[in-house]
Amino acid sequence: MASTDPTRLGGQAALVTGASSGIGRASAIAFAAAGAAVAVNYRGSPDEADAVVAEIEKAGGRAVAVQGDVSKEDEVAAMFDEAEKALGPLDIVMSNAGIQKDARIGEMSLDHWNAVIAVNLTGGFLVGREAIKRFRAKGRRPDVSRALGKLVFDSSVHQIIPWAFHVNYAAAKGGIHMLMQSLAQEVAEEGIRVNAVAPGAIATAINAEERKDNEAEMLKLIPYGRIGDPQDIGRVVSWLVSDAADYIVGQTIFADGGMTLYPGFRGNG
Repeated sequence: MASTDPTRLGGQAALVTGASSGIGRASAIAFAAAGAAVAVNYRGSPDEADAVVAEIEKAGGRAVAVQGDVSKEDEVAAMFDEAEKALGPLDIVMSNAGIQKDARIGEMSLDHWNAVIAVNLTGGFLVGREAIKRFRAKGRRPDVSRALGKLVFDSSVHQIIPWAFHVNYAAAKGGIHMLMQSLAQEVAEEGIRVNAVAPGAIATAINAEERKDNEAEMLKLIPYGRIGDPQDIGRVVSWLVSDAADYIVGQTIFADGGMTLYPGFRGNG
């Protein structure tokens, strides 16, 4: 039976892509803490994924590691098959896997452009499409959730803030924004909720070097005065896929410490 607490995810199964570290890891752990069984996807780090599974199980939850490259159509389908074989029909999918390959535009190779678009944008399309197909096949389960399914994309403040020297990443996140909204418009009438979370500067491995060398400069861009933790995003996403957020459809939740307030304009208008 559904919990009287609308933030709980008991009886539901979730898949998180790129869940072996960073925001994906924190989101998988947050889903499990709220009561969901979680499939922890990884591309090439089985030890890290197994560690996430072990942490969830130690806390009394249920989880399984599933391998798959989100940029490859056949691997996405196989990943969903493996997750559902282990956990049953999926109620929640978070498309989180992403990479960066940064360069000045004159030095950015086509291979680096294609690699980022393939994982960050095409991967989002492949995961989102498969999630919607699985939700439709599953059917409604009003005893565990008001929605037929919940799909969340991990976007970025750079879906709206231009980012020089990172044009492949920013272009992919801008695409995710329109992908999310267009899918939400298409499937909301079926009871499928599609949304996104847009983190600002979060302390993950993908920006560790930048934080080490330029943390003081980064903090100038964050009015709230601190770099975020992956758990800041995990908590937001766990709430966003719960019935507590059931009327939120086609929206991006910015979790950025105020970065999208463009603090450089404070006093300079």
